Amino acid sequence: MDLLRSCELCPRRCRVDRTKGVGFCGAGEKVRVALVSLHKWEEPCLNDAGTIFFSHCNLKCVYCQNYKISHEGYGEEISIERLAKIFLEQQARGAANIELVTPVHYVPQICLAIDIAKNCGLTLPIIYNTNAYENLSTLDLLKSRVDIFLPDLKYFDEEAAKTFSNAPNYFAVASAAIKKMFELVGEFEFCANGLMKSGVIVRHLILPNFRRDSIKILDWLNENFNDKVYISLMNQYTPVFRAGEFKKINRRLTTFEYDSVINHALDIGLKNCYMQIGKTAEEKFIPHFDCSGV
Repeated sequence: MDLLRSCELCPRRCRVDRTKGVGFCGAGEKVRVALVSLHKWEEPCLNDAGTIFFSHCNLKCVYCQNYKISHEGYGEEISIERLAKIFLEQQARGAANIELVTPVHYVPQICLAIDIAKNCGLTLPIIYNTNAYENLSTLDLLKSRVDIFLPDLKYFDEEAAKTFSNAPNYFAVASAAIKKMFELVGEFEFCANGLMKSGVIVRHLILPNFRRDSIKILDWLNENFNDKVYISLMNQYTPVFRAGEFKKINRRLTTFEYDSVINHALDIGLKNCYMQIGKTAEEKFIPHFDCSGV
């Protein structure tokens, strides 16, 4: 665990010794997990995901729906061996994949757990579900371990990234990270049953009053990847946690805002693009973190 003794796993580069303390993200040496579950509400090609929600986060989003675990650090500490066993338990439950949710601050431990689990019979695709605020050197550790990258490309606008997520230089960092992810796994592949075997799906949560920012993100994705990655445009923004302190984002998305982004995706010819239909901006869709399965 040498990488934890002067931690530079994410762009914060805190250089803190995590065997003795914590950095910006709040994570120490041991992995902390808040929920292990089978999730049926992911993109259709990822359904029945074997999700593992990790505690702590290297962003501080004021509207985070998972703030109980990301900001407050709720969860249970487990060993690397236990994490490997959780992977195998998810496979035994019938999960279609192993989905690691907000994992960057635990990458060294996760890599070891993946290696152990694969030696014990793990065959499921591994999904890396991330906020995209990643270092390229950390992503390199995931080569041949992660099959599907699921980054959430949050902002094009620098001020929005700093104001709402305390993430300086977000787009420059995240866009380079997504290019690295594509380099590591290549163009998407599907199994015969329609589930994704490998590839990149870029999620984007559209924020109220920021539809033009979303359109810039779509233009960038189209220019750099065309239809070699999937895109998932989400309308589920819910003003929870500290969102009420910020007038611009203290409401749900309007139909016009979401439709204008969808229409732009169609106008520029994007084909591999998921959209959400119906009322998804409700707190009932937020996972109940109670350490089940940990």
